[in-house]
Amino acid sequence: MALVPYSESIVPALAKLHHTAATFQFAGQEVRLTQDWAGSGVAAVVWDAAVVLCLYLEMGQVEVSGRQVLELGAGTGLVGIVAALLGAQVTLTDRAPALALLSANAAANVAADRAVTVSELTWGEGLERFPAGGYSVVLGADIVYLEDTFPALLRTLHHLCSGTTLVLLACRIRYDRDSRFLEALREGFSVEEVHYDPQRDVHVYRALKHSARTEL
Repeated sequence: MALVPYSESIVPALAKLHHTAATFQFAGQEVRLTQDWAGSGVAAVVWDAAVVLCLYLEMGQVEVSGRQVLELGAGTGLVGIVAALLGAQVTLTDRAPALALLSANAAANVAADRAVTVSELTWGEGLERFPAGGYSVVLGADIVYLEDTFPALLRTLHHLCSGTTLVLLACRIRYDRDSRFLEALREGFSVEEVHYDPQRDVHVYRALKHSARTEL
């Protein structure tokens, strides 16, 4: 959610984030993304959680072809772009400052005949613009990190999901607050870990909304 500029002085482990482009092979295609670490910070680079979620989609554990898929906090758009290349009808969402880069990356990597839409979505706001329970799959990579955003993220997930919507969240568990988010999510969703990448220390969680809940 946050667009945080970073200085030119970076630690070596983050050097790949400072590159102006990142290239991947997914769904039998080269995916080349523009990054803008210096200008827009965390929302404009590819994090490991996005890569792991793409790898999980490629495993075929989840069928996305022909389904309505929405990505939250899409950033550079990698996860949603890969879902589109796998045949999904995709809505990529993020805050307004991220949309230009997101749109450019989608246009550069997804053929015009594939269904990809880029939409502004600040969690918890203007949700009526998105169909309630209208998505088959909701994706999020490394979106669980700012505790102040958790209530709005939870409201957004409740709005977007029906009892059959599959939510896939990829994240590192860096702090206690990350675990607290998962506990809060479990109040309205069944949640289970379905994949772990030990090299990147990224977990993938699968969530399904309970059929009945108390409104937030």
